[in-house]
Amino acid sequence: MRRVAIIQGEHRVMAEPGVMLTTVLGSCVAVCLHDSTAKVGGMNHFLLGEPTPGQEVRSEDMQRYGIHAMELLINDMMHSGAKRERLCGHVYGGANIIAGLGSIGSSNAAFALRFMEMEAIPIRHRDLGGNQARKVEFLPFDGKVRSIKVNDVPPVQKPQRIAGNDLELF
Repeated sequence: MRRVAIIQGEHRVMAEPGVMLTTVLGSCVAVCLHDSTAKVGGMNHFLLGEPTPGQEVRSEDMQRYGIHAMELLINDMMHSGAKRERLCGHVYGGANIIAGLGSIGSSNAAFALRFMEMEAIPIRHRDLGGNQARKVEFLPFDGKVRSIKVNDVPPVQKPQRIAGNDLELF
């Protein structure tokens, strides 16, 4: 089995057997899409759902946002033979791992679910939230996916401020 790692800001679409797409998520979200008729699947990995209203984002930074990552993934799926009406999805990640950083993971998860509902793409499985990282393994040709909680991630910690400095340690 050939493994292809997907990192933050990337996506990959494949239609060949014997390939596994894999990623590790904390507060980020990965969406896996599959068309069982075309035997094509893809995965993305995004850092944030969408820019805040009025926020200017440089074009090279758009890859960090789910709104852009989802469009790229869907378009590449269709270019590889998938039909939009046959797509189904799996959504993973969105953990709130580091105390003091707010609910970034929860916001990312909520964005992904809203997007899938708005685009009428059914979700077959989801593993979202909590405070633990996940490893996701996806077989794009078959549409099989699993999410494994990662146990060796440091526990949630509160930021510590060092007196007299603007440095925060986690």
